[in-house]
Amino acid sequence: MRIIVRIIQFLVGALFLFSGFIKAVDPLGTSYKMHDYFSAFQTDWPAFKVLWDIMSTYSTQLAVFMLVLELALGFALIIGWKRKFTLWTMFGLLAFFTFLTGYTYLSGYTMGHWYNPSTWVFNDRDMKVTDCGCFGDFIKLKPYTSFYKDCVLDLLVVILLIGNGKMYSLFRDRFGNIMVGIGTFAAYMFCLSNYYWGLPMIDFRPYAVGKSIKEGMQLPPGAKKDSIAMIFIYEKNGKKVELTSEQLGTIDSTYKFVDRTDKMIREGDHPLIHDFTITSVDGTDITEDVLNMDKVFLLVANEISHSNSKVQNKINDFVALCHKEGIDFIGMTSSSPKEVDAFRHDHNSMFDYYYTDATTLKTMIRSNPGLMLLKKGTVVAMWHHRDFPTFDEVKREYLK
Repeated sequence: MRIIVRIIQFLVGALFLFSGFIKAVDPLGTSYKMHDYFSAFQTDWPAFKVLWDIMSTYSTQLAVFMLVLELALGFALIIGWKRKFTLWTMFGLLAFFTFLTGYTYLSGYTMGHWYNPSTWVFNDRDMKVTDCGCFGDFIKLKPYTSFYKDCVLDLLVVILLIGNGKMYSLFRDRFGNIMVGIGTFAAYMFCLSNYYWGLPMIDFRPYAVGKSIKEGMQLPPGAKKDSIAMIFIYEKNGKKVELTSEQLGTIDSTYKFVDRTDKMIREGDHPLIHDFTITSVDGTDITEDVLNMDKVFLLVANEISHSNSKVQNKINDFVALCHKEGIDFIGMTSSSPKEVDAFRHDHNSMFDYYYTDATTLKTMIRSNPGLMLLKKGTVVAMWHHRDFPTFDEVKREYLK
């Protein structure tokens, strides 16, 4: 029993460290995911709207807190620091994660047999949050996989709580306190370095440096398509029934037709990038034009009113030199044309902004604004606004 408990202790701690690290390289990704959850909760539980608004406002701080806690707990469990405190705190965090993954799971599935996920009918149009983000953009888990994974972890932590006396401890309390304190501080600084001071250290997104956006928008050869079934809705004696086309022959004239709908039976493959479009203020789609340009700089500013104002003078100088060299430079935002016009006037911006979906912009680069260089649709380089380059630096390295 002692060996089993210690194996579980190490495995659970290692999984917490791995999961925390994968998300900590991109804290804003976790923040956006938490914001999605709180937005969905506003619809399902409007009585707590004020709470969800507050949580949405501070979703970044909450994400960093959770990531630091996850890393600290994983490290504390592995070294056996304050075992009961660590396990109960871990159980509380896991309960929160289980609630989120369960919510994701149930919001996208029509239940068949609860114990057999293959009998659950999935429809991604019903999903309010597409995935839990348990392992960031590194590993995309199916909703039921994430939920069952958390349920198993809950059980393993309960086993550790029962058998905590058989767990190992690597250090005495005083030295253990120092080690956990240093580890927690290091986790916090690591999170800050991946969103506040600069871009993620490791980029798992489809817009990472070296990735082709055009290729990411295409399905790979042999990709599976969605399996869609036509469902006919009939009514008899005040009760509605759903029938497939094969079942229509089993009903009689006492059934009254109500509606016909499509239901997804099996989800197919999807391109890594499926929502990348660039349109002008009059609705003209210029996506293909931009992706075919030899060289183009994209200034990504999702909510333009929140775009860092201190860097705007550097941007204007950079744009002036781009125009002088005949290199295209465009802005991308999801804000309204009225907001864009006011922002351009305030900062004397001498380039045009085009319009793209907000989620796409937040996925492209974790900075507002952030600068990207594309060559024929391939991402060559990107910069956080805190590391905004001079034109001469970029010319020497990327524009030869």
